[in-house]
Formats: sequence, C-alpha cells, structure tokens
Amino acid sequence: MKFVMLGAGKTGSLVAEIAATRGHNVTIIDENENYKGAALTKERLAGVDAVIDFTTPEAVKANIDATVRAGANMVVGTTGWYSELPRVRSLVESANTGFIWASNFSIGVNLFFAIVREGAKALKYGYEGHITETHHVHKLDAPSGTAVSLAKAMEQIGGVKIPIDSVREGEVVGLHSIELLSAADKITLTHDAFNRRGFAEGAVRAAEWIAGKRGFYEFQEIFPELKG
Repeated sequence: MKFVMLGAGKTGSLVAEIAATRGHNVTIIDENENYKGAALTKERLAGVDAVIDFTTPEAVKANIDATVRAGANMVVGTTGWYSELPRVRSLVESANTGFIWASNFSIGVNLFFAIVREGAKALKYGYEGHITETHHVHKLDAPSGTAVSLAKAMEQIGGVKIPIDSVREGEVVGLHSIELLSAADKITLTHDAFNRRGFAEGAVRAAEWIAGKRGFYEFQEIFPELKG
C-alpha cells in the first residue's frame, strides 16, 4: 500500500518505519513543506491509500481539511482537536472518504479500554472513580486524549463525572491509572507504555484497514477487525 506520513517526530518516524517493514511505500511530508496543509493536494495524494497524521494540535486541523477535500483516506493519531469532531465527521461524510481517529492507537491501550469498561461497573455499586495520567514534559495537551476517552467510557457506564489528574514529568511515554475506591476496598487498573511502538503499530494497522473504505470511525470501533 501507499501511505503519506505527516509528522516526523518520535512517534511519526516510528510509524513510517513500521509501515515500511510491513511492505508499504511511505512518503514523509515535513511541516516546512506542508504549511497549513499546502502539500496535501488532490494531485499529490492521487493513488495514496491513507494519510497518517502524528503532528500537533495546531497543524492537524488544516491537514484534515486538506486531505479530506483531496478525496484521500486518513488516520489521525494527533490529539487536542476533538472539539472539531462533529465538523470533521460532517466533512468526511460529505466527501465520502474514509477516516479513523483515536486518542490512542496502542493495541494494549485498546485492550485496556475493554478492561476499564468492565471495571467501571463498580461505579453502580457506590465506588468512586478517579484517573491519573502521566506523560513526558513535552506533551502539549492535558489531560491526555486517552484519559478523556477513558473518563467518557466510565461515565457512560456509571453515570457520574470522573475526575482526571494530569502529571508531566521526565520522558514518561504514557501511564494511565484508574482507581475505583469504596469504604471496603480499592480496585486499581493501570496501563504503562514502555515505548511508542504500540501506538505506531496500531496506527499502521488502522491505515491498512481503512484503505479502500468509506466512513468515519473511532479506532475502538474497528479494533476487533484488525489483522495481526
């Protein structure tokens, strides 16, 4: 398959590396060439199976608009733009393209989501829920998109607001901890990312899945259908 990679940071570079090892042709477009999505033209993206974005909250909106209007499918791993989700969904549906977004593409994290949904049933029995997320000092958004998604999933089950504490320290890749506390006991669920490989592998598999498809998807929806 043919992919275009936006974002040559630590995660983006690893996405490109893993895609290449899985036999795909990957073109990297850097931010200097792609100011406000200028490089994402219909001609440039002709024949591209998916554009993969791991840029910044400031750059991703223009990248999404340009990619969708060019008629190309897209996988977005950048966070911090979710207030735009309704508008982007409408844009994708109007253009009849394919689009996958996620606060976290890690295979392990998406398995963790399923565990947390089960654990969140404790909220119905009077337990209090709390999320703590810890990331490296360079992370631009707080709370993390993953923490927000975890809270949303828990709130849908328990019907109560889940507070989130954000910690920024060192070079922590990503640590998410769920605490469910009652007068009798405490349940703790934790996912600790050792490196960015899990995010990158999930994003590549998402790009493989969306190739040739149409529709607007959150990664959690299509996760069970992914190939190994």
